[in-house]
Order: sequence, then structure tokens, then C-alpha cells
Amino acid sequence: MLTRLLLVAGLAGLAVPASLPAYAGEPAVDAETLIQKNLDARGGADRLRAVRSMRATGKMRFGGGIEADVTMVAVAPDKVRFELSLQGLTAVNAWNGKEAWAIQPFQGRRDPQKTSEDDAKGLIVAADIGGPLLDWKAKGSKVEYLGTEDIDGTDAHKIRVTFKNGDSRVVFLDPDHFLEIRIEDHQFVRGQEQVSTTDIGEYVKVDGVYFPFEQAPMQLDAIELNKPVDAAIFDFPASKS
Repeated sequence: MLTRLLLVAGLAGLAVPASLPAYAGEPAVDAETLIQKNLDARGGADRLRAVRSMRATGKMRFGGGIEADVTMVAVAPDKVRFELSLQGLTAVNAWNGKEAWAIQPFQGRRDPQKTSEDDAKGLIVAADIGGPLLDWKAKGSKVEYLGTEDIDGTDAHKIRVTFKNGDSRVVFLDPDHFLEIRIEDHQFVRGQEQVSTTDIGEYVKVDGVYFPFEQAPMQLDAIELNKPVDAAIFDFPASKS
């Protein structure tokens, strides 16, 4: 999610059924029903599709009380830019729908560098403002219900979304409100699977749509939707020479 991208910047296994059988007196649970409940809880599919741009600002908390300013700007369907500013330096990771690039002054690289396709995977997922559950069929994804798992005392429903490129995300839904409380991304980078987990919460309603303002260790302060965005900010910077 945002955390891993800012800090730096299908799954193999047995198939499981899309739904699990009901026990006596309990309705069957399936991925598609849970996804619909999630979309409804977030404000509805139509409202989510109507979000064409988003700007989010907040803080990234590190050890020792250090905080960095973070900004994310996204334009549907496939553009995103992240910035992390600390001690007068700003790191940038961006994807314009065709290529990714980064500025990493904390790693001694102050000039923009193009990013490999593997390293851009997280950006590509983040550029999807509505998230992978919205219109998953049209995106060519597959979904599976994986049962439940205890998350800090909550018996959360688990849905795996497998993308066309074989990467996947496991979404953990609160059983009462059907909002995400954890996401677990599985991405294959240079042939090796990388797994990242983010706990999320503190949902706030913005223009009729609920967004998580807590994405540990990041805390958002504000989200603006459907404001004008200069598309040039997503493109690789032109040479100054």
C-alpha cells in the first residue's frame, strides 16, 4: 500500500472454492457477496467510479518521534505520484500509466531515474483509486473466498484478488461493517515473491465515499477528490539542459 511505496520509493498453491458451505442455520459466504457488501459500505460502486482524482496528505511516523510529510496524487484510471519529505529532502515515486520513475535523495540519488516494470508494480496497484475489488471482473482479476482469520480479536473475512499478471492481494474485511481492516500484497519482483502487510482503519467519509485515514505507520490528515490535477506531474521530468 502507501507505506511500502513511500518508504522505498497468481499466488502459487492449491485452488480453493469461491464460497464455503453453510453450517446449520448459517448462510453460505462467497467472495462476490462480500465484495458487494464492501462496495456498498464504502459508498457504492457508482460513487467510487465517479472519483476521477484524489489528493491525500498526511504524516509518516518513524522511530524516535520522527515524522515525514507524505502526499499522494492519483488520477483515474492509471496515474499516481507519491512524495515523502523529511529534513528538506523529498523522495518521489510516480507512474504515468506507461512508465515509472523515482527520485531517491535519501539513497543519494537526487536526479530522476526510470524504474523497472517489476519495481513499478506497487505503483500500478495504487493508481487504481477505487481499489482492486471495484469492477474486478472487468479488470480481468479473479477472486476467492479464503474463510476467516482472527485479526486482533476480529474474525475477519479473507478475499484473495489475483490480478492478470499473477500478483495478488488478500483483503481482510470486518464482519460487521465489511470494510478493509488489513491488506496483504503478494508481488513477484525479479522472480521472488514479496509480501507486505498493512493494517488500515479510521474511516472518514469524503464526498460520500469512505476512505481509511490510518494506514500504519502513516496517518492521513486530509483527502480531496475530483480537483484539477496537472497531468505533467506524473511524467518523467524533462532534462534541464
